Amino acid sequence: MSTQPPRSWFEDLFRTIDTATWNDLPQFFHANVVYERPGYPPIEGIDALLTFYSSTRIIAEGKHSLDGGLRDGGKAICWGHFHGRSKTGETLAERFADAYELENGVIKKRTTYFFRAAI
Repeated sequence: MSTQPPRSWFEDLFRTIDTATWNDLPQFFHANVVYERPGYPPIEGIDALLTFYSSTRIIAEGKHSLDGGLRDGGKAICWGHFHGRSKTGETLAERFADAYELENGVIKKRTTYFFRAAI
């Protein structure tokens, strides 16, 4: 396993998300991707993922800042912070961690975790 985070892969992914460059998302995600995220039912398939990002997600704008990440074969993880603004104007600040299952170098499954009390 690499001890140095493969920063460019994660940075490219989050730059695409942060700049709302939705046409570039399929280069990171498998056609049959499953995305599990708190507060939403599982998002299944690239078309549903594109709809989520382009219209469902509450975020109007923001930036992910990575604190670290690891990628080893078919698995990857990263963690960091998100700061932005919701579509209603609310300030958003959230710590997160993502776990990924990869197939042929693209994300087949993504699970996002937020750092807050839930239970």
